[in-house]
Amino acid sequence: VALRLAQKVATVVEKNAAAIRTRFPRLVRRNAGYALDMVLSQLEGGVAVPDLDLSGLICGSEGSLAMVVAARLKLHLRPVASGLAIVAFETLTAAIDAVEGILATAPSAVELLDDVVLQAAGQNTLCRGYVEMLPRWSGRLPQAVLYVEYQSAQGADEVTGSLARLQSLLPTQPTEILTSASAMAEAWTLRKSSEALLHGVSSFRKPVTFVEDNAVPVSELPRFVCEFNRIVKSHSTTAAFYAHASVGVLHVRPLLDLHEPADRQAMREIAVEIADLARTCGGVMSGEHGDGRVRGPLLERFYGEEIMGAFRQIKEIFDPVGILNPGMIVNAGSPATLTESLRIGAARPQVAATSKAVDTLATFFDYRTQEGFRGAVEMCNGSGFCRKISGGSMCPSYRATLDERHSPRGRANALRAAFLPEDGIPRLGDAPTMATLDLCLSCKACKAECPSNVDVARLKAEYLAQSYRHWYQVPLAARFFGHIDLLNRWGSRFHQQANALLGWGPARGLITRMLQLSPRRRVPEFAPSIFLELAPQAKGGQALAQGRDAAAAGAGTVEEMHLYQTAGVPAGRPRVMVFADCFTAFNDPQPGLALVRLLERLGYDVLVPDVGCCGRALMSMGLLAQAKRTIEKTRAALAQAMFPKNAAPSTDLRAVLFLEPSCLSAVQDDWPSLKLSGDPKFTQAVADKAMAAEDFLDKFWDQHPHPIRLPEASALPPVVFHGHCHQKALQGPAGGTAMLRRVLREKLTILDSGCCGMAGSFGYTQAHYDLSMQIGELSLFGPVRAAGPDAVIVAPGTSCRHQILDGTSRTAEHPLVLLERLLR
Repeated sequence: VALRLAQKVATVVEKNAAAIRTRFPRLVRRNAGYALDMVLSQLEGGVAVPDLDLSGLICGSEGSLAMVVAARLKLHLRPVASGLAIVAFETLTAAIDAVEGILATAPSAVELLDDVVLQAAGQNTLCRGYVEMLPRWSGRLPQAVLYVEYQSAQGADEVTGSLARLQSLLPTQPTEILTSASAMAEAWTLRKSSEALLHGVSSFRKPVTFVEDNAVPVSELPRFVCEFNRIVKSHSTTAAFYAHASVGVLHVRPLLDLHEPADRQAMREIAVEIADLARTCGGVMSGEHGDGRVRGPLLERFYGEEIMGAFRQIKEIFDPVGILNPGMIVNAGSPATLTESLRIGAARPQVAATSKAVDTLATFFDYRTQEGFRGAVEMCNGSGFCRKISGGSMCPSYRATLDERHSPRGRANALRAAFLPEDGIPRLGDAPTMATLDLCLSCKACKAECPSNVDVARLKAEYLAQSYRHWYQVPLAARFFGHIDLLNRWGSRFHQQANALLGWGPARGLITRMLQLSPRRRVPEFAPSIFLELAPQAKGGQALAQGRDAAAAGAGTVEEMHLYQTAGVPAGRPRVMVFADCFTAFNDPQPGLALVRLLERLGYDVLVPDVGCCGRALMSMGLLAQAKRTIEKTRAALAQAMFPKNAAPSTDLRAVLFLEPSCLSAVQDDWPSLKLSGDPKFTQAVADKAMAAEDFLDKFWDQHPHPIRLPEASALPPVVFHGHCHQKALQGPAGGTAMLRRVLREKLTILDSGCCGMAGSFGYTQAHYDLSMQIGELSLFGPVRAAGPDAVIVAPGTSCRHQILDGTSRTAEHPLVLLERLLR
């Protein structure tokens, strides 16, 4: 069979040899059509027909010629040493012009990032820190950077010499030299995220993959980029440029809105013009990714009728029945058909006679930064970053199940199908969609770690809220857990009776069955409220309910509403406010009390008002209408404390401090995006003042009124830190650790532990208990169990501490309890 195939292929190639020599580009990177030139080069090199290697013909054939069942790979030794230079340029043109000269220094790679990618990275929580590593051009972000990498099999001296030659070549260009493995890995993370970062662009027009990986000789790159820009500008749009400059393969994505007929037409026209441009530059339409449905229709225009006829003959030889990936490379249609297979419909769904059409949905969140609700729903580009199984926190349920349906991409696809169906009527309360969303822990890791910033937790809350509004009955458990603030408040007020009731078997069993809780969970106990603990020291001993209700109504004053304020503080002393969340206030007041003691030790005037709930639990349950009412009341109370009698912000109020990361993320991330009534300036003012208490202690360490000396290293215990998902979503992987690192130095171990698996009420339910514990076992429970008996386990999240206790039988502390103990 192999001999017969080789003979037939050789006949086709020899017959078309002249056209192959003329039409095929002379490039290392080429992946358009069938590689007839590789067969011709063997024949012209004296290889006998029986000895022809047809693997080059199969590679890049996109499954249209054969199915590969095994392959033997050639391996290369890993380099002994490597180094990376990041070179900044004032313009994209300047960066492209420099590439050919840089190649003379023999780099292993030269990669380009343009300003579109860099600006998108600056808006991404995970990549923002990597952008800070880049060299600046006149103090600002450059318009383009080149990653120039050198590798050596000899050692570091050779790499150092190469980097020096590069700097001599470009003496005026700002350059950052990286030689440590960790720094280079961080820099490459930014580069590898480029493609997905572009889909975080806030516009109806998104970067579209259809002319992405043209390959041209490096000497032609300047002309190619200049003409490419001219072409896209002639169609009233722009493009993003990045990737493999060293081999003449730039990934270029024009920004288009494929819902719009005009942009679909522009896509067809740009595709034709860029294919022609690649040919005139001595290049090819694809240097990597192949033809597919979008470039197959252009192959005949690119190669001509004779070569296209040869492709059809090759297809007939290998697949006479036409069953192998039909429509690829041959019989792929014409340029007019290349938009027929797009996932996005030809026009926005419009249903004139219904109020349920997505364009008229009265959403609870404001999606203007995503160019509207449709833009938010379509933000996922399917890149699959969310399918990683190590590092970071995304996505706990996918890592545990390895089921695409339960990845952020799977949920985003389900939400898009539900919100944007073909008939335009959103599928609210749809059972398959509800089941797909059920295992989302609302950890917000996707918003931070997805390069496109897809916030599945917010979209899930919106979908649930719209379903409850239009179609779906709110489950009892959702009502119960959503109003956890009321439960905790009343449970704390009667804590002795409530704890006794929860400890009584029949009552516990009844509650467990009604709310479908897991009987294997420890139920958090209620405690005397933090306000009662502080009340004996309160200045004036004002009544809680009267002050909070008056402030929420807009008539109260700071003096009426607070329960605790530091006594005897000299005038002018800076003030801080502690946000007593529902768990710190009523279940576990010790972290809050420790914070108050530490702040007063540092010389602050501490205010602890009872302003109500942040609404986090209500939002997680999809009860957004109730969340809005709760948040508006809490916001009014906070604003009254921060802006007495509607005056200007108090200059001595340093910050509003939070102990619970999920409450901080609610105020900083969700409140400004909710469509709350009233003046949004108060919402933003609270968000601007909000800080994690640990971060406040570290940020102002040298400015505290009464400085405290750090403890001696010999007095420090080993400490193991598990970060909260919402903390990482707001601040990145090291969120909340700066103060601990300041105090503990090398005694601190920060776990790369992902999500704990509890996620508020998620892990308490019978349906989710096993998955919750499975998630905990992925990366958290093992290191906690392995920690020595003298190690202190710390976790800022209430849910995290309960999960650690249930999963490992070890008690975890809030970091502030530890810090207050060490800083006495």
